[in-house]
Amino acid sequence: MTTHVTDENSAGDGSGAVKLSPSGWVAEQAELYEESGGTKGTTMQGAPCLLLDYVGRRTGTVRRTVLIYGRDGDDHLVVASKGGSDEHPLWYLNIQDNPDVQLRVGTERFPARAETLSAEEKARVWPHLVDVFAPYESYQKKTTRDIPVVRLRRTDR
Repeated sequence: MTTHVTDENSAGDGSGAVKLSPSGWVAEQAELYEESGGTKGTTMQGAPCLLLDYVGRRTGTVRRTVLIYGRDGDDHLVVASKGGSDEHPLWYLNIQDNPDVQLRVGTERFPARAETLSAEEKARVWPHLVDVFAPYESYQKKTTRDIPVVRLRRTDR
């Protein structure tokens, strides 16, 4: 599913086209979130959500997913949990190659830069993220993979 956004730069090619997640419910929530201007679809199971637009590492296509987030000061934190899978989510692999992303958090859309937290930083913020979304704790226990936490730092200030 492809949608269009008003920010021409988000597609990278000036078309404004963004490819939504292949997961049906994620695509539906992303579409509702974007089409409402960030006033609907902003939570998942009671946790706050943001839209992450990122560039596919193989195709160069701008893709969008919905992620639960926590905060660390002015920064947004997202967890690359994939439900406790032994594999990283595709969005995480893509932002490792191209950390410049676009976020929609509520009614605001802005550019950000993604950075995976060190083990020490993750240990500091993990309790907060589990408070935001309790299943993260069981996801980490379910896999031998160390689930990454990513800092999304706004870059337009």
